[in-house]
Amino acid sequence: MLALDAGTRDVFTLPRSSTIMTALRTMINRGFRRIPIADAGTKRLEGIISATDFINLFGGGKKFDFVKNRHSGNLAAAVNAEIEEIMEKKVIAISDSATFSEAVETMFEKRVGGCPIINDDGKVVGIITEKDVVKYLANKSKYDAPAEDYMTKNVVTLKPRDTIKKAMETMISKKLRRLPVVDSGILYGIVTVREILNYFGKGHAFRMLTSGNIVDATEKNITVLLSGDRVYYREVPTFQKDTPISHIVKSFIEKGYGAALIVENNQLEGIITERDIVRFMYEHL
Repeated sequence: MLALDAGTRDVFTLPRSSTIMTALRTMINRGFRRIPIADAGTKRLEGIISATDFINLFGGGKKFDFVKNRHSGNLAAAVNAEIEEIMEKKVIAISDSATFSEAVETMFEKRVGGCPIINDDGKVVGIITEKDVVKYLANKSKYDAPAEDYMTKNVVTLKPRDTIKKAMETMISKKLRRLPVVDSGILYGIVTVREILNYFGKGHAFRMLTSGNIVDATEKNITVLLSGDRVYYREVPTFQKDTPISHIVKSFIEKGYGAALIVENNQLEGIITERDIVRFMYEHL
C-alpha cells in the first residue's frame, strides 16, 4: 500500500507570507499538528510549521530569540510577522511513490510526527501522520502486544507549581509533546502542546499581558491550563500495563486521544503515545 493511500490527499497548505498568528489559529481550528508551507501558485513545498515550532517560539527554545530580540519580547508584534521567519525549511518529505512501510520507517527513524508527500515536481500532493498510522493499526487486529512492552517508562513530569515556560523548555529539550503533572504521587493532569497552543492562539495569553511582554504570560503557573472552566485541558485516559495496544488504539480513534497514561496501584508507570504506536508498527511491518 502506498503512503498516499493511508494518508490525506486533500492536504491543506499555507503560503510563506501568512502570519504566524494565522498559522497558529489555523492549526488550532483544524486540529492540525503540522502544516506544509507551499507556494500559493505551484503548491511546491517550501517549508513546514509544526506545533512544536510554536512551543519553541513562545519560550521553549532558540526560536524564542525571534520574540525576545527581534521584537523586544512583544508578543503581539511577533505573531504578526510572516510564518517564513520561523518555519522549518529543511523538510523531511517522502515521494508519492513511497509505501506505507517506508513512511513508517521515515517517521520512526527521523523522529517526526508526519511527512508531506510530494511528486517529482516538488508539489505537495498529500501528507501522512502518526494519526494515520494509528488508524491503519485499528484495522489490523493481527498486530497486538501489551502496553507495557511499548510504553515509555521513566516518564518526564512536571509539578503543579511549575511555570508554562518551564513546560515549554522541557518539551523542547526532551523532544516531548506531553507532560503529566504529578506531585507526591498524585496525578493532577497532563499538559500537552495543544493546551499551550490554545493558551496563546485563543487569546488567554494576551489577557495575561500587563507590560506587553510575553514573560507576563509564560511565567504563569501551569495550573492556568488545568483549572477553571477547562477551556484548554481535556482528561487523558488511563490503562493498566497489560492492556492490549489494540484496545488503546481503539480509544485513540473513538475519543480523539493522542496519548494514554499507564497507571498501576495509583502510581504512574508509563505513557503510551502515537509515537510509541509508530515504533510498534515499525517493528511489526
